[in-house]
Amino acid sequence: MAVPDHDVLVIGGGFSGIGASIALEKAGIRDYRIVDDNDGFGGTWPWNTYPGIAVDIPSFSYQYSFEKRTDWSRTYAPGRELRAYAEDVAQRHGLAAKARFGVRVDGATYDEDDHAWTLSTRDGETLTARHVVDATGVLTNPKPPGIEGVEAFAGTTLHTARWDHSVDVRGKRVAVIGTGASAVQLIPAIVDEVEHLTVFQRTPIWCLPKFDKPIPQAVGRTLRRVPGTEALARALSQALVEVTFTFAAHYHRGFPLTSLVEKSARKHLEQEVHDPVLRDKLTPRYALGCKRPSFHNEYLATFNRGDVLLETTPIARVNPGGIVTEDGIEHEVDVLVLATGFQVFDAGNLPKYPVTGRDGADLFTYWDENRHQAYEGISVPGFPNYFYMFGPYGYNGSSYFNLVETQARHIVRCLRHARERGATQVEVTREANDRYFAEMLRRRTRQVFWSESCANANSYYFDKHGDVPLRPVTTLETIWRARRFDLGDYRFTAPAREPALARA
Repeated sequence: MAVPDHDVLVIGGGFSGIGASIALEKAGIRDYRIVDDNDGFGGTWPWNTYPGIAVDIPSFSYQYSFEKRTDWSRTYAPGRELRAYAEDVAQRHGLAAKARFGVRVDGATYDEDDHAWTLSTRDGETLTARHVVDATGVLTNPKPPGIEGVEAFAGTTLHTARWDHSVDVRGKRVAVIGTGASAVQLIPAIVDEVEHLTVFQRTPIWCLPKFDKPIPQAVGRTLRRVPGTEALARALSQALVEVTFTFAAHYHRGFPLTSLVEKSARKHLEQEVHDPVLRDKLTPRYALGCKRPSFHNEYLATFNRGDVLLETTPIARVNPGGIVTEDGIEHEVDVLVLATGFQVFDAGNLPKYPVTGRDGADLFTYWDENRHQAYEGISVPGFPNYFYMFGPYGYNGSSYFNLVETQARHIVRCLRHARERGATQVEVTREANDRYFAEMLRRRTRQVFWSESCANANSYYFDKHGDVPLRPVTTLETIWRARRFDLGDYRFTAPAREPALARA
């Protein structure tokens, strides 16, 4: 049996990869490497730098429980602080020495004889590892709009996920396609600079008031000096996120919190938008929670301005000089902004590279034929020694950092148990995977996603199979299960020993 380059290869240097690597270090598993195709730590944050970008949950929830930051500038931190936080945590834990940047994995194949993975890179390099932890996330690859003629536009085209800061939008006629989370933040940030702004909306978004305030330095000092206050701040923040999304989305039936929050959103819309016709165009026709709502204090009021047009007529095509809607009107444009979000369940994003497991099984084909599924959102039968940080039915919609820590804990339990047993192959059993998938389908019936109105939401939560691979459980349950799942749900295999005569 050949010895691989490393025991564990972590693919991705964002918050998932950082969290997984720290968990490996704490468990004494130090033969690992991190690879990332970016130029440093941070994951999605080095890519997402458009004007106005900020985290969409309170800052005190958007951090590791073991690395609490007390000096956030605002209750919802701007994007640059999130990248700085990632770099700081990586530096504190000495991860730079374990990382290689500018390395893009473009294929992974499992060797059943050696119980190891062989990974190819864009530059033609070959890497081998006993175990692979995929920490590439889902919100990294921009989603193209799929509109005829976009490539032929003669002006400047920007995507919010790849913002070019050398482009000056001042005094320009700017069009924004999309009204999702990135557009909600971008539009108010650039509206005072442009000559005219046209926003093309296919589906309106629920927008709620945002308690976004500067955090005085005195608050940070208090959190650092007074015992227990750091934990209290994070607990309160977590409770807010848990109630507003996890409970609201997963316990919609029997716990109609979404109806109450929707009333607040309607009131906010009525207060912010003066014209009743415009207000009607901005009113979603689906229940709050079918797609992730947004929080902003200036977005809705932006449409009261005379230099802003909300266009709801569908786009027919893009011409070199502008955008033509289905009613035949051409909107002349200098700068075209694609706020069309990310690929999520698309081929080439989940997974981001071909993954070939036992007997030549292809992971994307497996999910395409059997629906998206993974045991506890981490492991797939037929793909030994391969662990997903953000697999189907792993994320429950609360703090992303809870997902990182619970999934890392699960993976480390598997690896430590393998070490104790001298096993070089770890594979979830098909029975355990099927049982978990059946449980997720059974428990999802309480979710808001299955209300009739969600058919009108155009939500990226839904995959091509019509499923929503979010974990329909509370955050406390995810933590408990990561600590208590039955290790018997995995098959741990030791390397085959050569016969005594052969060894002689």
